[in-house]
Amino acid sequence: MSFFLDGFEKGGIFMWPILLCALSALTISAERFLFIVFRAGIHGPNFMGQIQRHLLDADTDAAMRLCNAEPAAALPRLVKAALLRADRPDAEVRDAIDEATLEVTPQVNRWLAFLPMIANVSTLIGLLGTIHGLIVAFEGVGQADAVARSQMLSTGIAVAMYATFFGLLVSIPTLVVHAVLAARANAILDELDHYGLRMLNLLNALRAADQSASVLPFPGR
Repeated sequence: MSFFLDGFEKGGIFMWPILLCALSALTISAERFLFIVFRAGIHGPNFMGQIQRHLLDADTDAAMRLCNAEPAAALPRLVKAALLRADRPDAEVRDAIDEATLEVTPQVNRWLAFLPMIANVSTLIGLLGTIHGLIVAFEGVGQADAVARSQMLSTGIAVAMYATFFGLLVSIPTLVVHAVLAARANAILDELDHYGLRMLNLLNALRAADQSASVLPFPGR
């Protein structure tokens, strides 16, 4: 810990914008992780298996209750939108599914684009600090007084090295976190497309078949 505190002090004024980048990245990452992993995400096969069983039993109310139990999750919101128009023509059900998808997509992707921007900015601020430190160091070379020259060289090199170090220290983890969160967000959106189509097929099959039909658009897994 003393290394970081000492480096922050020696890195000069450039440490403050880098610290701001770090705090911004941490805040966005924590909020997106909680939303994407714990709120918007749900185990699709299990959830759709339960929805299928309720619909095959003609228990639409139970299916709706299952959706209402996870109001923030993306997939239950899509399924609920389809169930609310289950007695309507195909086109209306499809429109309801598309509308739910368009509503959920920006909520899942919110703030994610800022993470790579913050990573790039922290790297560039570190580079700016490095250039500034080198300028100070080279100015020190021209000093006639040996003590002043040594001090300016030491200060300039410290600013240059610590600015680069802390800039990369913020940038690299931010890019890794963005890659993980973006992959999870894309998986949720792909799941919406996948199960949205299957939900439409299931409702069509239930309209066309009686309760003993063996059509199972959502095979158990």
